[in-house]
Amino acid sequence: MTSQGIPDPAGMPTSAKVFAFGLMCLGFFMATLDIQIVASSLKDIGGGLSASQDELSWIQTAYLIAEIIVIPMSGWLTRVFSTRWLFAASALGFTITSMLCGLAWDMNTEIIFRAMQGAAGAAMIPTVFTTAFVLFPGKQRVIASTTIGALASLAPAIGPVIGGYITDALSWHWLFYLNLVPGLFVTVLVPKYVRIDKVDLSLIRKGDYLGILLMSGFLGCLEYVLEEGPRKNWLGDTTILTCTWIMGICGFLFLVHALTAREPIVDLRALKMRNFWIGCVLSFITGIGIFCTVFLTPVFLSRVRGLDSLQIGIALLSVGCAQLIALVLYSKLASRVDMRWLNLFGLVVFGLGCYLYVPLTSDWGWQQLLLPQILRGFGQQFCIPPIVTLALGSLPPARLRSASGLFNLMRNLGGAIGVAVCNTMLNDRLNLHYLRLSEHVTQGRPVIDSLISGASAQLGAVAGDVLAAPQAGLAYLNNLIMREALTMTFSDAYFAVASCFVLAIACAVFARPIDGAVPPPDAH
Repeated sequence: MTSQGIPDPAGMPTSAKVFAFGLMCLGFFMATLDIQIVASSLKDIGGGLSASQDELSWIQTAYLIAEIIVIPMSGWLTRVFSTRWLFAASALGFTITSMLCGLAWDMNTEIIFRAMQGAAGAAMIPTVFTTAFVLFPGKQRVIASTTIGALASLAPAIGPVIGGYITDALSWHWLFYLNLVPGLFVTVLVPKYVRIDKVDLSLIRKGDYLGILLMSGFLGCLEYVLEEGPRKNWLGDTTILTCTWIMGICGFLFLVHALTAREPIVDLRALKMRNFWIGCVLSFITGIGIFCTVFLTPVFLSRVRGLDSLQIGIALLSVGCAQLIALVLYSKLASRVDMRWLNLFGLVVFGLGCYLYVPLTSDWGWQQLLLPQILRGFGQQFCIPPIVTLALGSLPPARLRSASGLFNLMRNLGGAIGVAVCNTMLNDRLNLHYLRLSEHVTQGRPVIDSLISGASAQLGAVAGDVLAAPQAGLAYLNNLIMREALTMTFSDAYFAVASCFVLAIACAVFARPIDGAVPPPDAH
């Protein structure tokens, strides 16, 4: 026991540590799972709430924006309210807002409730990372970081699978009601078993509120500009122009403030440590890889192939299966092989898996997706746990909490920016490919005339209207061009994601050997 009646983490029984860590992992898994659990069910949610295709991406983006704003604050909030009470409050808020998401009556309320859900659950993400480094020493820490890494990559991968099954068996509302029981379970038990630090309300007076305001303005406006820019003619729209100015001003002032303030909300000075900044870059890029591929693939299967939620979920199942197999293999190698080599192997395989999506055609189903998804799932499991240890294991005790918020921010920020950029590409590149294909698909060419006449005859016979047959044939040709243009656009987006891993591999090469030193209990 410490002088405040808080158990010394180093002296806690292993069983107590594991149970406390397991509770927090459950909350962490829920918060991470819900980013992408809606991915395969967007069409059903849009139908239920009368939403347009453009609005649907905000169901995921609103959640991510709220998360990336709150995550960096978690270190300070933990010092103020303690790990157990912050985590319990976060779990309770996440549970309540999950219920509200299921009860939403239109698209605007759904987006608002999703943002509230992301903000409420955000604190559960970085606190798991820092708690693991406080509770567990030596080889136990490797196991803990492997567990967190597995959950961090597995949750987004299996989210669409679980979501597709639930939507097909029940309804999309149960995607959110699913959180109610485990959320209450975590809320009740965490205060009792996660007792590793104490409340210090005096820190409220010392909060970096200016840093919070500047950071929120920068991140919020950045994501809004990236998400809405393609649909509103970028700087030609007054709102986008205003947000761009706010983003630039807040971003510059936040950078100056974070580097000069005594106790900034985000410890940017930790980036001076080589392994930490490399870990942040790798976390950002793997965030792009995880969230973008999980976003793009269900949208492709829905818009191009016309699959329903359950079919999309089944098509994505191979990612989770590959990760489970890789987890077993990684666990055996983690204590025997330098983590830098495991990380490099994971990045190469992950990037290769993303690149193998590039030869995409409009006929691709689960069979064609099998190999790239297996490589992607396998690579995720081998690169994420080493990145956690690489970045956080290199930090001195006094910086662990505040810097871990920055580290976790990078992964979700990479995902949020990546999804927004992919949405931009799906808009702009689609127009480009459609125009280029249309230039080569003109009447008078034998192949095109044959296609139109054949389609016209078939569709006219089905409809029983000979006069409408030519128009039906032209409509069929237009749909065909749009489908192929959309497929080429998805291919471009996958190539952009795969290209990011070239930078990741180049950065990983310069990482220093990972230090296994154990921080003392006050590191949290």
